[in-house]
Amino acid sequence: MKLANLDGRAVVVTADGVIDLEAASRGRFPALPDAALTRIPEIRDWLATARPAVDASVTLASLEADATRLGPPVTAPGQIFAVGLNYREHGAETGLGIPDSPLVFTKFPSSLAGPAEDIPLPTATCDWEIELVVVLALGGRDIPADKAFDHIAGFCVGQDISERTSQMAGTPPQFSLAKSHRAFSPIGPWITTPDELDEPTDLALTCTLDEETVQSGRTRDLIFDIPTLIGHLSGVVELRTGDLVFTGTPSGVGFSRDPARYLTKGNVLRSTIEGLGTLTNTCA
Repeated sequence: MKLANLDGRAVVVTADGVIDLEAASRGRFPALPDAALTRIPEIRDWLATARPAVDASVTLASLEADATRLGPPVTAPGQIFAVGLNYREHGAETGLGIPDSPLVFTKFPSSLAGPAEDIPLPTATCDWEIELVVVLALGGRDIPADKAFDHIAGFCVGQDISERTSQMAGTPPQFSLAKSHRAFSPIGPWITTPDELDEPTDLALTCTLDEETVQSGRTRDLIFDIPTLIGHLSGVVELRTGDLVFTGTPSGVGFSRDPARYLTKGNVLRSTIEGLGTLTNTCA
């Protein structure tokens, strides 16, 4: 199942059209996208038995071609966690090495953006980082790794845009604010539930800049995998419905290049994860 935020309303996206959850269920399910996260099993059963009509004017293919009506599939997460240096080649290219335990920082919810939203560049040193984003359906503390997937609503594509000057200015570096400017966290295009994926732990990631491939990797290469991350985070804080986990980026970021390369006005950044879809964000 693919859950999306279409014009501010929760919809299921199918090849044949979209299903407005609140309207098609006559109020059984909520209109707000975030409110549907805990009811995914119930929604799946309802879709199978009720077979609601679809709006064929908007289809999976049409949204893939033009996602401008889509907002972030989670609009108000209580917490956004991000994991640094979670691919070995990325750790090597930065010269920062491999952490012994997950390196966690936060991104602030005001930085969220939709899958086709423009990204304003506050400086000349803004960088790209494609990431698999985990969306939590059920929260909790001390979640065992073998129960982690029971707490997951699904996955989406994310970009952890980073303003490198302020990020690296301090000692130690300061991550959270430098990665939380306006529209620095585009996600989407929808939440894909794990049952739609043949192997949710091994997905290809590709990031292109003006059609040039700048990042390519697979989620099987995560140093700390998704169950480990959920277990680690929930061992410290209480996870909640709608929380997001940016799981890390593969190698190929701009500031590690020689010479360094950064986003400029007019660049088109496309971020694709196998089975999940594509973000297409223009730099403004």
